[in-house]
Parts: sequence; C-alpha cells; structure tokens
Amino acid sequence: MAGGANVKRFVIGAVVTLTATLAYGQQPPMPTEYQQVLTTLNRQGDYSANVLKVNIPRNDLNVTIANVKTPTAFGFGGWVAMTKGDGGQDVLMGDLVLTQEEVNPVMSALLDNGLEVTALHNHFFFDEPRVFFMHVHGMGTPAALATKLKPALAMIGKPATTPAPAAPSAKPGFDPAAIAKIVGHQGDTNGTVYKITVGRDDLSIKDMGASINARMGLNTWAAFVGTDANAAVAGDVAMLANEVQPVLKALRQNGLQVVAIHQHMTSTQPTIYFLHYWGTGPTTKLATGFKAALDQLGKK
Repeated sequence: MAGGANVKRFVIGAVVTLTATLAYGQQPPMPTEYQQVLTTLNRQGDYSANVLKVNIPRNDLNVTIANVKTPTAFGFGGWVAMTKGDGGQDVLMGDLVLTQEEVNPVMSALLDNGLEVTALHNHFFFDEPRVFFMHVHGMGTPAALATKLKPALAMIGKPATTPAPAAPSAKPGFDPAAIAKIVGHQGDTNGTVYKITVGRDDLSIKDMGASINARMGLNTWAAFVGTDANAAVAGDVAMLANEVQPVLKALRQNGLQVVAIHQHMTSTQPTIYFLHYWGTGPTTKLATGFKAALDQLGKK
C-alpha cells in the first residue's frame, strides 16, 4: 500500500513539474533521438519550440560584400532543423551556405542519399568569394535523416563544430536599442552583428503534418553591422503572394536593394515567397526601410 502511495506521489509530482515547466515557457529537455543527431553530425544545436536546430556556420570564409567586411553572423550561418510530422516521422528543412565550387558536389550528395533540394540562390551581389544558399528538405526518422545529411555536410568547408568565438571586445558599433525601437522588435547580438528575427505567427503552415514555425525557417529577419553613421543591413522577408509587390515597393522606396526573390519550400500551402535584400547607410535609415517592409506583412 505504501509503495502504491509513493508511485502515486511520484506521478503527481512529475505532472506538476511538467505543467510548471510548460507554464513558464521552458522547453522539456532535448529528446535522446535529437541528441544522437548532433552526435552523428558532430555539430552543435539547440532544442526549442519542438524543433531541433543544428548550426552549420561558415567560419572558414572571409566574405566581403561590395568591399564591406562581413562576419559569419551577418548571414553565413547555415543550419538544418527537424520537427515532428505525420506518422511519427520528422520533417527536415535547412539552408546550407556554399561556395560556388561546393554547390554541385553537395547537391549530388544530398540527392544521392534521398534528400531533396528545394532552392538554390544568392543572397548578395558583389560578394567575394561568391556564396550561394541551398535549401534542403527531407522526411524520415531523426537517425535516418542525420545519416542521409552527413555526407553532404562533410563536403562543406573546414570541419567546425562550434562558431568561432568573437573577440572579447567585439560588439556592435551602433546602438541596438535604437534599431529595436524603430523596428518594434528586439533582436540578438552576436559579436559585431545585431539581428532581428520576426516569425510569421499569423500564418498556419504545415509540411507533411509538421507545423512550420520561425525556427523551421518561416521568418523575416534583418542583420546589421557597422556604425550608426555607416552600417550595412542584409535580410530575408517571408511573404504571401499578395505581399510581394508591396514589400518590393517599400524596400525600393527606402533605398534598399532587392537581391533575390524565390521559394525555400515547395510543398507548403499557401506558397511562401522569400525576398533577400541588402543596403548601406545610417542605421536609422536602414532600420526604417526594414520596418516599412515589415509593415506590409499580415495585412488582411
């Protein structure tokens, strides 16, 4: 009888603990199957919003855009993500950052191992070396997806399991709070880069039964580097079809350059279009331009 009471107290305690954890917005621990994915790929990642996100930063590249030096965090941190879909299977999506010499070998490695390539494009003009972005899609168990992905990742740059640490004194040369105030959203600082990411929570997008949220790639973002007087911004806007033209007009009217318009996902309904942009100037001007584009999203 006493043993039964102890079991009952344990179960109740576990439920209370889980309920409290979820109530305060904390995620449960990373599932064992996702921990094994990180081990298989020899990469770092994190688990949040029911999504495993694996980091694939190109720390081996030193990219300049129109002669502006750009750190990895400015737009060269590749990734793949997994989340649960139909039938206990996981949906994988990702964005791999590749040099032009790597594009076709990596594509073959993905296709030959049963993964899909859903988009290939540029994010920038005047970049040295030339860098391209390849979106990948797959479905299966986490272990199988990791095994299929590993040969392609082995072809990308130098082995890197962690982002290169920023110098202790490295920080933005501008006021991030001023940018956040203009945009209306807070961002994150990574060395000299300040990045604001805004999810499309107004949309309900599914792929093979999996909810596609901001961590799976359904987001709009802007990354800033430089100084208040002389900065650069780059980013990506996730749009419905009827939002494309208003966003284009907002960016161009604010002096930001449109670099690419394309899809990242080929099997979602409704179709989502992605637009990459770039610009230079004072941070207030760049933030205002991004805000103008952001204001075109989610209108009824």
